[in-house]
Amino acid sequence: MTTREERRRPTVEPLDADDHVRGAPTGRVILEYGDYECPYSRQAFRAIARVEQRLSGGVRFAFRHFPLVEIHPHAFAAAAAAEAAGLQGRFWEMHALLFRRQRALEDDDLRRCATELELDLARFDQDRFSPDVLRRIRRDVESGIASGEVRGTPTLFIDGVIHLGGYDEATLLEALAGYGRKEQA
Repeated sequence: MTTREERRRPTVEPLDADDHVRGAPTGRVILEYGDYECPYSRQAFRAIARVEQRLSGGVRFAFRHFPLVEIHPHAFAAAAAAEAAGLQGRFWEMHALLFRRQRALEDDDLRRCATELELDLARFDQDRFSPDVLRRIRRDVESGIASGEVRGTPTLFIDGVIHLGGYDEATLLEALAGYGRKEQA
């Protein structure tokens, strides 16, 4: 049975070993459902990076794919490129490159990113079209839909609870501090 408070504060599936997570295991968790072609996800990318720097060790960041293919025709291919890079241990580096070069997400651009990261290009090309990569992206999308809250990008959760505020640095820092106080009360 759920309480009225739990119904007002939707949660998301907890992080697991398949998630892309960085930061201290004891840090507060910011989980983003994002799209590499979404300009608002790019803004969140920058703000979250500043929050991570500012809270050094006090925050964990997890990213799940939610490519909005109806409006962002390159989003799915970019997500697949990030996953293929991840299979070579370079997810976060590709993640950053994709957001920094958001207007260059054509196939040749993705391959240039892979070359820049010194990935095995033949393996990269094979992996990004593999059933495992497609399944991984679908898993993220389905978990976002299952939350009942992810309809666009970026959608953020803090410690498993939907974050309905802005995704600028100041708002995220305030939310992290605020959620912490409520949990301790």
